[in-house]
Amino acid sequence: MILKDLRSALRSNIREYGMYIALVVIMGIFTIATQGIFISSRNIANLLNQTGYIAILAIGITLVIVIRHIDLSIGFLSGFLGAVAAIAMTSWGVSTWVAILVVLVLGTLAGLLTGYLVAGVGIPAFVASLAGWLIYRGALLTVTLKTGTIIIPNEDFNAIGNGYIPDILPADTAFLPELHKLTLLLGILAIVWLNVRAFQERASRQKYGLEVLPGDMFALKQLFLSVVLSLITWVVAGYNGMSWTLAIVIVVALIYNFVTTRTVLGRHIYAVGGNPEAAELSGVSVKKITLTVFGSMGMLCGLSGVLFASRLQSATTTAGTLFELDAIAAAYIGGVSAAGGVGKVTGSIVGAIVYMSLTSGMNLLGTDISLQYIIRGAVLVAAVIFDVQTRKAKS
Repeated sequence: MILKDLRSALRSNIREYGMYIALVVIMGIFTIATQGIFISSRNIANLLNQTGYIAILAIGITLVIVIRHIDLSIGFLSGFLGAVAAIAMTSWGVSTWVAILVVLVLGTLAGLLTGYLVAGVGIPAFVASLAGWLIYRGALLTVTLKTGTIIIPNEDFNAIGNGYIPDILPADTAFLPELHKLTLLLGILAIVWLNVRAFQERASRQKYGLEVLPGDMFALKQLFLSVVLSLITWVVAGYNGMSWTLAIVIVVALIYNFVTTRTVLGRHIYAVGGNPEAAELSGVSVKKITLTVFGSMGMLCGLSGVLFASRLQSATTTAGTLFELDAIAAAYIGGVSAAGGVGKVTGSIVGAIVYMSLTSGMNLLGTDISLQYIIRGAVLVAAVIFDVQTRKAKS
């Protein structure tokens, strides 16, 4: 009976569960191939930190794709804004937080400009963002022309990409001395919150007569998610604990997940993505939604640029190269639909981890870089084929 329910649940929710299955399979393969090195606390910590700036971009590009557009400028806009932050601190003498605020505002304005060209002028998003790709690439080269690489000596700024949250107990305490206690506590709270929210949502759906998973399958799903989150918490706590980068990604993901699932703005975004004409006739301003989504994308580019520059402790002429493709790939792997109207922020985060896990695992195995690009391209194609086939199966 359980196996029958399991097959039924997988068929009905294959788009949502597919990425989690893929993540477990990829991690399992690389863990075996690297004799456990891949799953070590140090490697997982590095993987999550490397995923941070791509995950932030993936969140933004998910909403752009949901409303049936694309933004190719996000990579070099991110790199350019990271360079602006570096210049602001090293040449203008501003504080870390002022530099970050300036970058976020500039990013938002850049995103609104692209959104205006798309929604106001009527230029296709591909063309408008391609122009931005060229402009921000040139701007990045211009601001780094004299130095080539701008070294950032600001310790507070560099801690964002390389530091870890402080612990609540000394490292040499008798209670689990090898683990980061605050990370363990946050992981436990996250598991409790995840299960409470799941039970509340299930009860709400049952109250209104909506379809829910069978009881045994619901329990199995929550058990699986709890075990996975527990293992991740244990591994991360084994090496310095949660990084500031991971903390920022989690906060941003929670905010965007709340906005997209619990607010009127979120419903309007998906309404525009599902059918722009019908949304307009229903009183939703497609132009305003487009401006909002692109403005949000620009702001996240600024945050991504800060994370990347902070991690490198410098701004380079190549910053942002291929970031847009990595973010778009992460969004598609995470379940966003090329047809628009479908996609979740949480899915894009998992997609980013899947995508970066491939890169991390292949690097550990010493895979040639040319073969890595081929494999990553094949994974992207497979994700889009999966999207097309699941949509056909439902229609």
